[in-house]
Amino acid sequence: QVRLVESGGGSVQAGDSLRLSCAASGRTFSSSSAAMGWFRQAPGKEREFVAARSWSGGSTYFADSVKGRFTISRDNAKNTVYLQMNSLKPEDTAVYYCAARGWGTSPWGWDYWGQGTQVTVSS
Repeated sequence: QVRLVESGGGSVQAGDSLRLSCAASGRTFSSSSAAMGWFRQAPGKEREFVAARSWSGGSTYFADSVKGRFTISRDNAKNTVYLQMNSLKPEDTAVYYCAARGWGTSPWGWDYWGQGTQVTVSS
């Protein structure tokens, strides 16, 4: 069983930064051997892709809406993946979900999910 736990969400002003963390655990799971990603879902909207990082770390992919503002990184020793969010905008307000072992921009392409963490950006 793989467990993903997100943290780091909160309420901030436009232009501020936040760093989300996703701690992965499981008997056979290692974030260094599985692609990891972030999605978000705003009220009344579908879950949308934000960013992903390949298992090797050699490939990263971002949604156009966050490109240049968000980065994704990992700490293998802690089995943790991070989403650094800079220059936040009100339209970034959503519940952010960590995903593991998959690829692509569709939520259906990912096997494991965290419970989500709320990010609220006010203008």
